[in-house]
Amino acid sequence: MMEAGASAPTSEPSRGPGAAWVPHFVPSSCKVRAFLDFHALPYQVVEVNPVLRAEIKFSSYRKVPILLAQEGDSLQQLNDSSVIISALKTYLVSGQPLEDIITYYPPMKAMNDQGKEVTEFCNKYWLMLDEKEAQRMYGGKEARTEEMKWRQWADDWLVHLISPNVYRTPAEALASFDYIVREGKFGAVEGAMAKYLGAAAMYLISKRLKSRHHLQDDVREDLYEAADKWVAAVGKNRPFMGGQEPNLADLAVYGVLRVMEGLEAFDDLMQHTRIQPWYLRVEKAIAEAPQ
Repeated sequence: MMEAGASAPTSEPSRGPGAAWVPHFVPSSCKVRAFLDFHALPYQVVEVNPVLRAEIKFSSYRKVPILLAQEGDSLQQLNDSSVIISALKTYLVSGQPLEDIITYYPPMKAMNDQGKEVTEFCNKYWLMLDEKEAQRMYGGKEARTEEMKWRQWADDWLVHLISPNVYRTPAEALASFDYIVREGKFGAVEGAMAKYLGAAAMYLISKRLKSRHHLQDDVREDLYEAADKWVAAVGKNRPFMGGQEPNLADLAVYGVLRVMEGLEAFDDLMQHTRIQPWYLRVEKAIAEAPQ
């Protein structure tokens, strides 16, 4: 697999579809990366400038991540992180053609809470498996329902806590964009523009997000409560929500939180909640994934 913008992906038919996705420092993209890493699917990263976004001009769909998958002679574009994960997992389990699988997740136009038209995707938390495949993967309906519930929770709640926390103050916003620019390997002028304009914009946006999602005055408290809620849902009798190995909900929550690594918000989260043991277990499981 390869992670890219408009460049052509490599093809590795023995390992599944080739792939491309962007960018690195977005929670939804980190979800996809966690999935790809755990399943040992090779890929290449192409970063997207958070201000100019020129790297995705090839796509009429303007949100990230975007995944390009090469299957035989055809190139498939997958949009939306949860659709990408569900479609690829369906492919890995069932072996159905990816071209067919994509049709099970049709886009539809909807109005969000602000009255803005957005693109949503049907069935995005559902794996398109037959009864035997589903039984082999989940063992029962309860496990499947639980996985879907918490994948949606990661998208509907947890992801909205990230920006208000990493851009909580002007200093944190600048530190976050300094890290993004440094790790993203932008050019000097492009990087400076991304750092200062991006930090200023995201600091202001984070305040709007705080109000929109009715977060507490100290947004860290919402982050801590969410982390402890997740740990309670996993429980004490299993290392992961998926049992002995991470399931798609584990990977989604881990991926969303992973985007904060290296930042003050992440250090605070590890220090003030009970999530670190679970987080380190997922990290270890991904690192030890069979190649």
